Amino acid sequence: MDRNAALPDIPDDLRQLMAEVGPKWRDSVAKNVDLMIHRFSDVLKRSPRDGVTVRPGISYGDHERNVFDVFLPESMATPPPVVLFVHGGAFVSGHRNRTEQIYSNVLYYLARHGIAGINIGYRLANHATYPAATDDIAAAVAWAHARAAEFGWDPARIFLMGHSAGAAHAGSYAYDPRFRPAGGTKLVGMIVVSGRVRIDNLPENPNAGKVEVYYGPDASKFDDYSPVAHIDKDSLPTFVAWAEFENPLIDVYCAELVYRLAHAKRKAPPSMWLSGHNHTSSIGQIGTSDDALGQAIVDFVRNPR
Repeated sequence: MDRNAALPDIPDDLRQLMAEVGPKWRDSVAKNVDLMIHRFSDVLKRSPRDGVTVRPGISYGDHERNVFDVFLPESMATPPPVVLFVHGGAFVSGHRNRTEQIYSNVLYYLARHGIAGINIGYRLANHATYPAATDDIAAAVAWAHARAAEFGWDPARIFLMGHSAGAAHAGSYAYDPRFRPAGGTKLVGMIVVSGRVRIDNLPENPNAGKVEVYYGPDASKFDDYSPVAHIDKDSLPTFVAWAEFENPLIDVYCAELVYRLAHAKRKAPPSMWLSGHNHTSSIGQIGTSDDALGQAIVDFVRNPR
């Protein structure tokens, strides 16, 4: 593998588009997400993928959505950590391979930095309602722990990473004791990127109706369903990142997560505010030369704190 292979730059016209769309992001979230997915997929076609072995389409459960792809560094002198990635999609849509480049860009990037990865598919709201997706994540983590020797990663260094709605599902497993198996979560760290870690159906949330499809319409239950509501001094080491231009309230909820972790642990967790980025470019940039977030995630996996 050529570790010096150049990561593709975000072209000037895309940066200009991000600057134009950013302040108006909340006016048309779905349209803007699709636009950024398309543009970043084009950029990521030039992102290097050598040095990575992919084992796609592995089933970990009975449902057709219980499938994931495994990404392994080709060189593993010692067992590496493994990161399980959970995609977003506003609870009712999305796919682990939104395009050929998104979200595999995250897993290729990690594997090229010596970290194994699993890109998880899970049940959506049209298949099953809360807490089905979190149950799927629990099954995927248990699978990763049980199959560590077969795939070569370290079962004592399993991380969970979620983007957008994926962070809600992952956060419930990581923080809510109701989902904690008798032997513990098997996790050593949690990574949240642009995560909807508080559940709401507020008027400013463009996906409020989709929230209700998955969680039900009773807003009195939403605080209890929210990952941030279950933070305490024993919560997992967590890295949190969010963009300057987010879907409504996601920036607020990521900041709340940072505050609650800091207050409970008496020490602020590592976090990053992504200047100039939006809800979709926050994850789409991984694998480009805009490398600060990717490097921060790699550093956290190597040294969770």
